[in-house]
Amino acid sequence: MKKVAVVLSGCGVFDGAEIHESVLTLLRLEQQGASYQCMAPNIDQLHVIDHLKGEVAQGESRNVLVEAARIARGEIIDLATANPADYDALIIPGGFGAAKNLSDFAVKGPDCHVNPDLLAFAQAIHQANKPVGLICIAPAMTPLLFGEGATCTIGTDQETAAAIEAMGGQHTNCLVDDIVIDEQRKLITTPAYMLAGSIIEAASGINKLVDEVLKRT
Repeated sequence: MKKVAVVLSGCGVFDGAEIHESVLTLLRLEQQGASYQCMAPNIDQLHVIDHLKGEVAQGESRNVLVEAARIARGEIIDLATANPADYDALIIPGGFGAAKNLSDFAVKGPDCHVNPDLLAFAQAIHQANKPVGLICIAPAMTPLLFGEGATCTIGTDQETAAAIEAMGGQHTNCLVDDIVIDEQRKLITTPAYMLAGSIIEAASGINKLVDEVLKRT
């Protein structure tokens, strides 16, 4: 059975992993007969957002791994302890956690850095010629993870696309129900909630992404 590493970035669209995108990814993996292991870095979140008010919750702090464990129903490991050799592929759902916790793209844009544990894990997967899927805003990390010229999509947002290209990536506009494939790098990306207006729309691209990732394992 194929085993996929799924890296989460907390729990909640505004400060962690997008819950719908994460669950849709896990569901599709199971539907296609694959297994998965959720993992997340054991670090503090950039900040905590009150998802009811849409505001920063002053004075609160949360841990990315602890919060991501909510989505994984407790079945999760520290990214720093994960062995890339144990997995056939990697998928990173979106949510602002990808741009706030897995990287600092939300704060620094093209001058951002990626969490070192994620960088080491993703590059080891890539160097072993295993496929990687990035969803929503997670593809903003593409040039830092996979090098100059790597092709990806975050949908149609011109500002984010320009930042990706400023980092050396190649951005391709993409509709919500489609994917962009960098065949050379075995990299598959889809916009999901960068464009989706419903969970069904988000699923349309995510299902294609998961299927293409598994096809290349």
